[in-house]
Amino acid sequence: MQVMVPLVRRAVRLHPQLADTVLALVMTVLTVKQAMGANPVGWRHFDLLGVALSGAANLPLALRRLAPMTVLLVAVTAAATYQLAGYWPVVNALGVQLAVFTVASMRSYRMVAVSLALVLPVILHAALITWPYSNSPWDIVAQNLVWYAVIVAIGDGARRLTERGRRLAELSEQLRHEQEDKARRAVTDERVRIARELHDVVAHHMSVISVQAGLARYVFESDPATASAALGTIADTGREALDEMRRLLAVLRLEREPDEQGATSYDPTPGLSQLGDLLDRMRGAGMPVELVTAGAERSLAPGLDLCAYRVIQESLTNVLKHTDAASVTVTLHYHAHELVVRIRDDGAGAGSKPDGKGSGQGVIGMRERARLYGGTLIAGPRPDGGFDVVLMLPTTTPATEVR
Repeated sequence: MQVMVPLVRRAVRLHPQLADTVLALVMTVLTVKQAMGANPVGWRHFDLLGVALSGAANLPLALRRLAPMTVLLVAVTAAATYQLAGYWPVVNALGVQLAVFTVASMRSYRMVAVSLALVLPVILHAALITWPYSNSPWDIVAQNLVWYAVIVAIGDGARRLTERGRRLAELSEQLRHEQEDKARRAVTDERVRIARELHDVVAHHMSVISVQAGLARYVFESDPATASAALGTIADTGREALDEMRRLLAVLRLEREPDEQGATSYDPTPGLSQLGDLLDRMRGAGMPVELVTAGAERSLAPGLDLCAYRVIQESLTNVLKHTDAASVTVTLHYHAHELVVRIRDDGAGAGSKPDGKGSGQGVIGMRERARLYGGTLIAGPRPDGGFDVVLMLPTTTPATEVR
């Protein structure tokens, strides 16, 4: 028995229509069997008409989930006809009760009230025709009303459970979609981050290599020493690019685990402490760049430090690739709650070189970096010539909108 109950529940859940059909057949058979076995005095003998009316009151229950009100109407009509024909009404009440339960479990309170209004005349008629065989017809009416109230309450509880289960299923589906969207956004954000890091690593070094290669080719015969120095810069820059690429790929492949001192084995995130090396590479590529620091210099959070470094790196790379600036100034101004970074050149602006082509992705990437850390980045040509990039990066204040 303990094994059969879960199997029956599973069968009803998977095949409700089949389960209702079997239930309707079983109820019809039991009703006919009970009516044939009971021959109360004063009631019509159960015959073929009684069998037909019993079938009409019970067999439609096979469709109770598809058309609850229609099934109830048929069952009530068959039960009323059964009573009017003079049969003992007790044996044919179960079909009507199950039909009322179905309406209460699947339809609104208004439809439940309509179903009770249909059933009430049948109850009153049954009380009147059984009056001679009972103590009081009002007892029969009261018992039936209480019984149908219990049936409606159970049906309403079943409806509430069904609606709750449906809402939970909808919420689960919504949560699943939100998790999938979140995962897709995380993948997209990670791709953007990787693309930005690759751009920062590759674009800068390749720009230096390109400029130095052009210089070496130009002075290869007339100035071998300068050509040799340019080739040396190309070699050094290429090694640095490979080293940064290896560090970046190592972090993408492996989870960074702290060592005994709490440090990590791979550190692909440079900061302002490496700014001197960056400026030396730029000077080696022929860019006259100067660093000016104002305010009380202090260490920054890793993300802010990386943001400032990458903005300076991207700005200098753009100057190297797209302008013919004679001087470039990098200014770091440490305020109490803000770091202001300014990169200023005196070139004719982006694209002033004959082959200067800019897609604008570098400035967009810098603005995105600034936005991630609550900062503001302004980039554009100056009225008196040259180009300005200004990064305002809050160190303790809330985020501001990117302009």
